[in-house]
Amino acid sequence: MIRQLTKLSTGRLIALGFLAIIFLGSLLLMLPIAVHPGITLHYIDALYTSVSAVCVTGLVSVDVADTFSVFGQVVVALLIQIGGLGVATLGTGIMVIMGRRIHMKGRSMVREAMNTGSGSGLVRLVRWIFFTTVTIEFFGAVLSFFVFIQDYSPLDAVGLSLFHSIAAFNNSGFDLFGSFRSLTAYQDNVPLLLITAALIILGGIGFLLMHEVRKKGLHWKKYSMHARVVLSTTAALLVVGTLLLKCTEELSWAGAFFMSVSTRTAGFAIRGLNTFTSAGLLLICVLMVIGASPGSTGGGVKTTTFFVLLRGVDSAATNRSEQAFHYSIPKDAFRKAAVITSLALGIILSGTYLMMLMDPQVALRDALVEVCSAFGTVGLSTGITPSLSAGSKILSMLIMYTGRLGPLTIASLWYFSRGELARYPQGDIAIG
Repeated sequence: MIRQLTKLSTGRLIALGFLAIIFLGSLLLMLPIAVHPGITLHYIDALYTSVSAVCVTGLVSVDVADTFSVFGQVVVALLIQIGGLGVATLGTGIMVIMGRRIHMKGRSMVREAMNTGSGSGLVRLVRWIFFTTVTIEFFGAVLSFFVFIQDYSPLDAVGLSLFHSIAAFNNSGFDLFGSFRSLTAYQDNVPLLLITAALIILGGIGFLLMHEVRKKGLHWKKYSMHARVVLSTTAALLVVGTLLLKCTEELSWAGAFFMSVSTRTAGFAIRGLNTFTSAGLLLICVLMVIGASPGSTGGGVKTTTFFVLLRGVDSAATNRSEQAFHYSIPKDAFRKAAVITSLALGIILSGTYLMMLMDPQVALRDALVEVCSAFGTVGLSTGITPSLSAGSKILSMLIMYTGRLGPLTIASLWYFSRGELARYPQGDIAIG
């Protein structure tokens, strides 16, 4: 069995690792000690919660605080942490802590999971990722504690702070406030909104970027093309998202900024999405699909994919070479970005259609938001998740899993190279 696993491709090993953690988490959540006394939890809801946690989404069919005990909440927090770090990174980190040697297969898994081209220095990178994660989440919990202590007992405030910091940094919209409230009770608490937004942004820009900034400091000219693209695209999306949400919704500037941050990857809400305008929900869907950056705790097609896609369209329209920040964009980058975006749109459209087919009572905009949220591993919903049928919940789980691993990775799992049997002459086809 072990020998057969070692023969699998890196992508398949990562996919199986996520599945193993998901099913283990669902079994732990089904234990009597994991739920409050008198609560009956169906397995599909335990599985849905586990999938959502490991895929760092935040969509929930049952409220975490009202359903799960302290043990169950700890399990959910651990699943979020594992999902955010990634199975490959976590496994490598544990082996580093135990003093075990990391062989080529393990290094290959981390390299693919982190989207880094080089295999050198991976052990040091994983060690730094663990240290950075613990440090950021610790300070996030400390700062959040001073807000929660005003409304909760010291012990409850500590638990809320730790859970909230883990969920925010890992770009997962889970909360322990009960009754599916998310952060609606704190929509006017600017300090908490800014703390949460900072955690989301740090988790969403990616460990590779944070590592580069740590090494090179605040010197823009020293940054790689990847770092410049991520920083500029993230900043542009935050500004544009804030302005457009301010135009479409009755939100304060702090609220519009927070929703612009949370919408792309995290899933915390300061107001029920069912109260948003159709224009606002359309914008939210676009931001959710774009998502976070490569090597981060967030999902979506990624900011770099979005940037390369725009540059490729501009290049085709103006007949100029693809360039950015005094760098030439790799020739196959646009093709890969176009494939990923096409697969994402195909998943979203087919998922929305199937959800409405299985649940005819669900409105188009509600289904579209639900599917975009699942694919972008965001966690925002108009409130339909608990009432979805078993079929729609399974569909949502599959979409969350696809969104976490990436559509291109999922597509490649079924590919077995046999080589080209024939070459055909080039044909002509009219485009546009």
